[in-house]
Amino acid sequence: MDMKKRITLELRNKSPGEVAELVLDSCRSSNGEIEGLTENFKELEFLSMASIELTSLSKLPTLGKLRKLELSDNAISGGLEILVEKCPNLTYLNLSGNKIKELSTVEALQNLKNLKSLDLFNC
Repeated sequence: MDMKKRITLELRNKSPGEVAELVLDSCRSSNGEIEGLTENFKELEFLSMASIELTSLSKLPTLGKLRKLELSDNAISGGLEILVEKCPNLTYLNLSGNKIKELSTVEALQNLKNLKSLDLFNC
């Protein structure tokens, strides 16, 4: 199932502004990009996009209330600085099972002042 359809199903007749948790695991991303997720999800605190073949976070919308982000088992290899701008209040970030090879790739994450947990297992 593609990401846009999965988001519609997960809304369960709520508006995006009412959703605090969104699980999109194992759906298909569009060319490795986030699709269908918008800034209208302004109350989102937990987002899981595990195993969706993501290669880029460039289309991640601003999610100011997001605390937990699950991105395990994708193909992300860089571009993590966008998380500082778009999700400044993250406390938990799981990047295990991605294609991060250099420690310098995660250096930008030190600017996430509330980050308490960072998982890089099997990168």
